[in-house]
Amino acid sequence: MACITPLRASVLLTVVRADGAPAAAMSLAAEEFHTDTGGAHYRDGAIDLVAGSMGGVASVLVGQPLDTVKVKMQAFPEVHTNLLGCFRTTFAGDGLRGLYAGTVPALAANVAENSVLFCAYGFCQKLVARVTRTPDVAELSVIGNATAGFVAAFFSSFTLCPTELVKCRLQAMRETHGRLDVGPFGLTKRILRAEGVPGLFRGLTATMAREMPGYFFFFGGYEATRALLTPAGLTKDEIGAARTIVAGGVGGIMLWVAIFPADVVKSRIQVEGSREPMLRVMRTILQKEGVLALYNGLGPTLLRTFPATGVLFLAYELTKKSLHSLFG
Repeated sequence: MACITPLRASVLLTVVRADGAPAAAMSLAAEEFHTDTGGAHYRDGAIDLVAGSMGGVASVLVGQPLDTVKVKMQAFPEVHTNLLGCFRTTFAGDGLRGLYAGTVPALAANVAENSVLFCAYGFCQKLVARVTRTPDVAELSVIGNATAGFVAAFFSSFTLCPTELVKCRLQAMRETHGRLDVGPFGLTKRILRAEGVPGLFRGLTATMAREMPGYFFFFGGYEATRALLTPAGLTKDEIGAARTIVAGGVGGIMLWVAIFPADVVKSRIQVEGSREPMLRVMRTILQKEGVLALYNGLGPTLLRTFPATGVLFLAYELTKKSLHSLFG
């Protein structure tokens, strides 16, 4: 499958084992991992890809309205000063269509990102397990799982950035153009005509700066919470739907609290089509608007995140379990 190709490249991370001795470079483990026999790796990758896609769909359907509010508050803090006011204004102006503006690119973004993310995460877990001499992926430590998520997010950033850019511009279109005058495909063509392919990757650095540390906390928080919620005598895969949703919600909150300033910068760059470097945009925000401007929209984000990421992980785990039972 195409999603393993980046993992076969040199991923030059050094992981420290529990005994403190430096482990082999991740690139060597990747080469060794690739030479292992059997199609199980490919089957597992395909299952993770499909399960991640299902999780992405579930997450968007639950969380899109509050994501729209978040983007508006980040991009136009002088217009939208609070969550309820932004929600009411959007609903009064455009109804449900306004709250679900950008749903098509959001679905594309989440399906693309989560399919690649969870596919890469599964392979990265195996690589980390190989490097740390852990006999089974299920026995990886919280830090091991978090490291796998960190590396996997590098690859998913390339699939996320273009669709996230289109989504953000659609969500902010009333503020930038006065009305919703184009759909996702029309906006994509407009960007390509005006800026070419690079125009779809505005904010890629900010996206990586957000995604990689964010998913360290995301997967680390999820796995740690699952371990804490696992009753004696059961495995993490047997904790049930409610505990899985809680664990996913905790992972999502940890992600956003850790990386929200980078998300604000990314939204500004993408909505405004800025060509300025990420750090310069952040400095400008700090100088003109203060530190709190980097947390505009955090309220709706956290309200959205708990149910959205909880449902994401529930859909992912259920789909993964069903596909494994079907295909052995």
